[in-house]
Amino acid sequence: MGNSLGIIIPKSLLDSWELREGDHLRVSTDGIFPSGRARAHELLDEHKRRLAWAVASQFTPRQIRAHSLANLHRWRDAGAWVAAYEEWKEIMEGGDDGVLFAAMLGRDERAIQLRQSAPYVGLLAREEVRRLNEEAAG
Repeated sequence: MGNSLGIIIPKSLLDSWELREGDHLRVSTDGIFPSGRARAHELLDEHKRRLAWAVASQFTPRQIRAHSLANLHRWRDAGAWVAAYEEWKEIMEGGDDGVLFAAMLGRDERAIQLRQSAPYVGLLAREEVRRLNEEAAG
């Protein structure tokens, strides 16, 4: 035994991924994935990070907080509350700009998970969102 261990992946799972001997997998703390699927996830998060960057570069922290809190309150009243919204609410009410921008723009797992449920949607003009979406689509 060297500095690594082997794993066994059920053939049925490999078949569902359409993988064959010699194909590559991506291993991370999130799990084991086919390289293409992992890459798609990374591309999606990078797109969400670009959207967050556009918001952060065009609006003040105060504007971002006000808009986000309004969205969060509306979503709570509508019964559309998810666990990430509670954390966003704490960030928005906390007043620490560093914490706000770390959540919006960070590359760590926490920021990536938070961006899946971003409360600052609606700040950017539709045309800009459309342009960023088209750029992401290639």
